[in-house]
Amino acid sequence: MKNKFNRNRLYQAMCLTVACVFTTPAVLAQDDSVEELGKVQVTGSRIRQSQIEGIEPTQTITREDIDRSGLTSVGDILQQLTQSGSAINTRFNSSGNFGFPSNGGGIGAGSTQVDMRHLDSSRVLVLVDGLRWVAGSSASGVSNAVDMNTIPVGIIERIDILKDGASSIYGADAIAGVVNIITKSDMQGGQARVYAGAFDEGDGETGSFDLTVGTQTDKINMIFNVGYTDQQEVSAADRVLSAFPKPFTGVTRGSSGTPQGRFLLTDINGNSINCTVNDGVTGVPFFDPASPCSGDDYHPFTDNDRFNYAQFNYYVTPSKRSNIFGQVDVELSDNISWHMKGVYNNRKSTNQAAPEPIFIGPFAEAGAIADNIIIDSTNPYNPFGIDVFSDGFGFIGRRPLEAGPRIFNQDVDTFYFSTGLEGSFNAADRSWYWDINGVYGKNQASQRKTGALNIARIATALGPLDDCLATPGCVPLNIFGGQGSGGGTITPDMLNYISFIQSDNSEQELTDFTANISGDLVELPAGPLSVAVGYEYRKKSGFFQPDPIVVAGESNGVPASPTSGEFSVDEFFAEFLIPILADKEYAKLFDVSLAFRSSDYSTSGSDTTGKVGFKYMPTDNLLFRGTFAEGLRAPSIGELFGTQARFDAQLNDPCNSDVNGVVPSLPGCAGIPAGYQQTNPQISTVTGGNPNLTPEEAETLTLGVVYSPQWADDTSWSSSLDFEVTYYDIEVDGAIQAVDAQFILNRCAQDPNYVLCSSFGRDSFGNIENFSTQLTNIGGIETNGVDVNVTWTSPQYDWGFIQANWNNSFVNQFDELNPANTASGFAPRDLDGIEVNDSGIPNWNSNLYTTFNVRDWKFIWGTRHISGLREACSDFLDGSPNGLAELGLCSDPANRSNRLGSTTYHDIQVIFPEWNRVQFEAGINNVTDKQPPACFSCSLNGYDPSTYDGEGQFGYVRATIDF
Repeated sequence: MKNKFNRNRLYQAMCLTVACVFTTPAVLAQDDSVEELGKVQVTGSRIRQSQIEGIEPTQTITREDIDRSGLTSVGDILQQLTQSGSAINTRFNSSGNFGFPSNGGGIGAGSTQVDMRHLDSSRVLVLVDGLRWVAGSSASGVSNAVDMNTIPVGIIERIDILKDGASSIYGADAIAGVVNIITKSDMQGGQARVYAGAFDEGDGETGSFDLTVGTQTDKINMIFNVGYTDQQEVSAADRVLSAFPKPFTGVTRGSSGTPQGRFLLTDINGNSINCTVNDGVTGVPFFDPASPCSGDDYHPFTDNDRFNYAQFNYYVTPSKRSNIFGQVDVELSDNISWHMKGVYNNRKSTNQAAPEPIFIGPFAEAGAIADNIIIDSTNPYNPFGIDVFSDGFGFIGRRPLEAGPRIFNQDVDTFYFSTGLEGSFNAADRSWYWDINGVYGKNQASQRKTGALNIARIATALGPLDDCLATPGCVPLNIFGGQGSGGGTITPDMLNYISFIQSDNSEQELTDFTANISGDLVELPAGPLSVAVGYEYRKKSGFFQPDPIVVAGESNGVPASPTSGEFSVDEFFAEFLIPILADKEYAKLFDVSLAFRSSDYSTSGSDTTGKVGFKYMPTDNLLFRGTFAEGLRAPSIGELFGTQARFDAQLNDPCNSDVNGVVPSLPGCAGIPAGYQQTNPQISTVTGGNPNLTPEEAETLTLGVVYSPQWADDTSWSSSLDFEVTYYDIEVDGAIQAVDAQFILNRCAQDPNYVLCSSFGRDSFGNIENFSTQLTNIGGIETNGVDVNVTWTSPQYDWGFIQANWNNSFVNQFDELNPANTASGFAPRDLDGIEVNDSGIPNWNSNLYTTFNVRDWKFIWGTRHISGLREACSDFLDGSPNGLAELGLCSDPANRSNRLGSTTYHDIQVIFPEWNRVQFEAGINNVTDKQPPACFSCSLNGYDPSTYDGEGQFGYVRATIDF
C-alpha cells in the first residue's frame, strides 16, 4: 500500500499551482490505492488511464485557488502564473487610437488573453472540457487568441495547464501549451457568491455575483449558472506614473496636436516657422510675416507646448460581463451517456483617449487626404494669407478639445454550444472508450466610437471658401484660433459638419467535430499497450467590417479595410502508451508514449506532427519524465487575409539631430539635412496580413524530475515535501510576425545595406515615410528555461498546520531570428531580460504562497517576484535638455539604457470559519502598495501592465453561501 500511496503523492506533486497550496494532508490520504482512482482522461493525453500513468508536465489551478486570488477574471489569474508571458488585459487602454498591430487580430480592447513562455497568445490552445473554445472579437480585426473574459469564472471547477507541445494530441496552436478549463459537472443544491473590491484610492470598484444550482438523479445531472461582474474605471490622471505621457517628464513627450495648434509651415515671405498661438488670444490670431512668432499672437513652439494626452486615458478600463451557463448529462444506458453544454456571455467595455487630433500637411503622415490638404487663402480664418502647404513643406497639428474625448464602447456577445455522446464497450475481454462531440461557437463584437472626425469634410471646410459654401452643410473650419477665451474656436456648427459616430463590427465562428476511441490493444509483461485514435474536422471563419467612412478613407482616425476569410482542416491522430517495465528493482515504472497527427488545411495543405515521451520511476519517490514534440500553427484568418492598416508606433529616429543641429555620423544617416528633428513621437507604419505565409513549425523538448522524499514524511518539521524541476526548449521555425519597426530603424542607421532598409523611405527633408512592416515568416524563435517548484506541508500542531508552495520560472534564452545579411539570412535578437513593445521577458518569475491553517481559520500570505529588466532609454529628444538621459532618468545614461528594478508584491487573505453555511473571505492584493517600475519605452500609463500590477492596494471581500 505504501508503494501506491507514494505514486499518488507524485501525481499530487505534479499539480502545483501558483495561487496557493491546494493539497492538504487530508487530501493526500483520501486515495491510498491507484485502483480506487479508476481510469480517466487527463489533460495531455487522449488515452483513458489511471492518473499515476498519465503524469504530464501539467499544473492545476483549483476552484479554491481561483477564489484565493482575489481576481474576477480567469485571464488575470492565468497571467499571474510564473510561466505566463505578456498578454493584453483590461489595464490596456488602446482601442485603435494608436492603430492596428500587424497580426490582423485587432487591438483586443476590453479582452484578457493568456500567453505561455512569452510566445504570444496565438500559440496557446484554450480548451473547455477538452474541446476548443471560439476565438475572441473586439471589432478591430480577426484574432487567433481566445478572450478569456468570454469564459465565466463561476462555472470553473479547475484549470489544467499543459506546459509542453501538444499539437499531435490537440491539433494546431498548442505550441506554447494548452489551457484546459474544466467546468463544474455535478451539484446538488445551490451556491451563491458575492464579491466586492476597490483600490485604496477609492476607485476601480469591482463587484460580482454568481449563482449556481444543480440537481442529480440516478440518470441525470443538471447544472445552471448565472453571473455578473462590474469593473469600474481608474483614470490615468489619478496615478503617478500615468499622469503624463512619460513618467517624470511633464508634457515634453506630449503630442504636437495641441489645443492651441502647432504650425510648421512656410509663410508668405518664404520663412519656415514653427509656432503656436499664445494663450488667451481671441478671434483670428494676428500673424506678422515681418516678425513671425515674435510680437504677434504667436510664439515659437517648444516641447513645453506639447499636449498632455495622458490625462484622458484609462488606467483600468471599465467592463461589465454577464453570463448564462447550462449543462446536462444524461445516462442513456449502462454504457452510453449524452451531454450538452450551452453558454452565453456578454461584455460591455469602454476605452477612452484624448480628443482626436487633426494632423494635416505633407509631414503629417496621417493618410492620403490629410497629407495632401492645402488650406486655401480664402478660408476666413486663415491668418497666413497664402495657400498653406502648396510648397510641400510642413504640417499643422490641432487638438479639438471642443469635440470631447474619443470614447470606444465595445459590445461583445459570445455563444457556445457543445453536445456529444460517450460510452464504453468490451471487446476481446478489454474495455474500450469512445466519444463523439460537436461544437459551435460564435463571438460577435461591435464598437461604437464617439469623437471621430471626417478628414474629407475637414479638407472641404479648409479649402476654397466658394467650394465650402457650395457644399450642403459645410461650415468653414477654424483650426487656427486655439482655445480663445477658453471655450475653443471650433464652433458646434463646425463640429456637426466634420464629426461622425464610427461603428465597426467583427465576428468569429468555430465549428468543430471530433470522434475518438481508446482502449487496450494487447497485454504486455509490464501492462496493457493502450491506444487512442480519432478524427477531427474544424472550420473557422471570421470578418472585420470597419465603418463605411473608414473604408472610404475619409476618417481622420486610423484607416482600416474590411477583412474576411475562412479555412477548414481535416485531422487524424493516433496515440500509443507502451509500458516497458513495472514493479522491478530500480524500475517501478517505465512507460513510453507515441503520438502523431496528420492535418490537411484548406489554406496551407497537409502536414504531420509527432510526439514521443517517457516516464521512468526508479523508486517509489522519484520520477523522471520527458517529451519531444513537433508543433504546427497554420496562419490564422487575420494573418492571411488581414488588409493593410496603420499602426502609429512610438519610435525614435536614430538620425535625429543633436541640440546643435548636427546629424549623427552614422552610415544610414548620410544625406539627411542638418537640423532634422523627428516632429512627433509616433511614426506611422503600414501593417497587414500576407496570403503567402506558410505554417509555423515547432520542436519542443521537455525534461523533468519529480521527487517526493520519503525521509521528509512525518518528521518534526515536515508532513510532506515535494520537488519538481522541468527543463523546456522550444524552437519555432518560420514564426509568423512582423519585424520590429524600431529594430529596423536602428539597424538601418548602422548599416544602410541591411536587408530590411527598403521597408521605409525618407523625403527630401529627412522625414520617414512609407514605413511597411507586413507580416512574414521570420527565421524563428528559440527559447529555453527551467521551472522549479516546491511544496511543503508541516506536521499537524495543536493549533493547526502550515502549507507552502513556491513556484519559479527561469528564462535562460529567448532569441528572435530576424532577417539579416548573413549566410543563413537570419541573425538572433536577444530578448530575455528585455522590456520592449510593452512586453517584458524577466529571467526569473517567482511566486511563494504560504497558508496558515489555524483551527477553522486560514491566513494566506502570497509573494510574487519579478526580476529586473532592461529597456532602451532613448527617444526623439535625445541630446536635448529634455532628453531622458539628460534628465537623469536612465540608469545607464552613457548607453541610453535603463533598468527596471526587480519587483515584489505581497498579498494577504483571511478565510473565516464557516458560519451557518456561509463562508467569508477578505484580502488585500499588493498590501505594501508597491509601485511598478517606471517604463520609458512603454506606450501608455508609464509601466508594462502585462508584466506588473498597477499602482495601489486592492482590497476585496467575498461571501459564499451554500443552500
